[in-house]
Amino acid sequence: MTVVHSHEDELLRASVRAFFEREVIPHEDLVDRLGEVPEEIGREIEAKSKELGLFAANLPERVGGGGLNYTQMSIIEREFGRTSHALHSWVARPTELLLACEGDQVGTYLMPCVTGEKRELFGLTEPGAGSDAMGMQTRARKDGDDWILDGMKHFISAPTMADFAIVFAVTGMDETKRGPRKRITAFLVDRDRPGVTFREGTKCVSNRGYKTYELIFDRVRLGPGQVLGEEGRGFELAGKWLGMGRVWIGATCCGKAERLIEMATDWCATRKQFGQPIGQFQATGFRLADMAIGLRTGDLLVADTVRRADQGIMTDSDAAMVKVYCSEMLNRVADDTVQIYGGMGLMEELPVQRMWRDARIERIWDGTSEIQRHIITRAILRPLGA
Repeated sequence: MTVVHSHEDELLRASVRAFFEREVIPHEDLVDRLGEVPEEIGREIEAKSKELGLFAANLPERVGGGGLNYTQMSIIEREFGRTSHALHSWVARPTELLLACEGDQVGTYLMPCVTGEKRELFGLTEPGAGSDAMGMQTRARKDGDDWILDGMKHFISAPTMADFAIVFAVTGMDETKRGPRKRITAFLVDRDRPGVTFREGTKCVSNRGYKTYELIFDRVRLGPGQVLGEEGRGFELAGKWLGMGRVWIGATCCGKAERLIEMATDWCATRKQFGQPIGQFQATGFRLADMAIGLRTGDLLVADTVRRADQGIMTDSDAAMVKVYCSEMLNRVADDTVQIYGGMGLMEELPVQRMWRDARIERIWDGTSEIQRHIITRAILRPLGA
């Protein structure tokens, strides 16, 4: 059970769960078979989430968002995890990076995402720059007051084709104590701008229906008003989004694990072999016990890190611990659930195999487990000068 701190938090959790059980879960099998969310289903989820106040709940009230704090958002994100990623993503949580919009950018990019008139993409990953984000090759060079953007992004995920992307590009080099370092700048790039191509990319076996896109930029001319934030501060913007994004992945992993444990528990209690429920065999029952311990630990780790975020003291290492632990805990739970179900766990008629497939990507996207451990190790050793 998720960690809740008040009666209001429990009401929030219950209302969000009821919404997803009613509006999302009934479509999961169809979306997995089709490999996409039918437009009418996605739009219906989007519209009903607006009625409930879930749409853009993560953004502050001053811009028209729901104004929820991190603790409240962690409850919602955990409930998102119990459902299909392709479907629940129609309940948009626009990236907080858009709060850096200024002047005309507010009305052109931020506000339309709050209302649902527009959707955005987060364009960081490249074919040659995945875990090594600083290895990016996409570049923007100055041409008078304008910028000329060239390059490519891939594995850029979204539930549907977006209207624009926040694109990170190299705009120069800076000298640092550790040597030359690429200067990264964030740009707001419209899909219909000359030289821009947004197209569907490769298909993933995890989260079928949640699409990946490729973004191609061929001598794209951008005005000074297309820079998001300050020139050269793009990587700092990206880091702010990635930190909480990793915590939200931890929360969704706990939600997925809870649903799998519920399935495994029911199977252990009703499936009989040798004249008794299989859960009474120690080899199977102990799996359930370990699953429950793992979930409780993950929930407590998420809750502690979210508390730190609400207090403004969360570190990159805190977020990395959540990401690596909860994603690996989920994968153990998913694999153990398949093992408990036996052959039936791999049959398409049951949702176990789908959730098992979906669990696998959590250890990869938004920074692999290896990258998270590197972040944690660096935080341990740096104070000692190592």
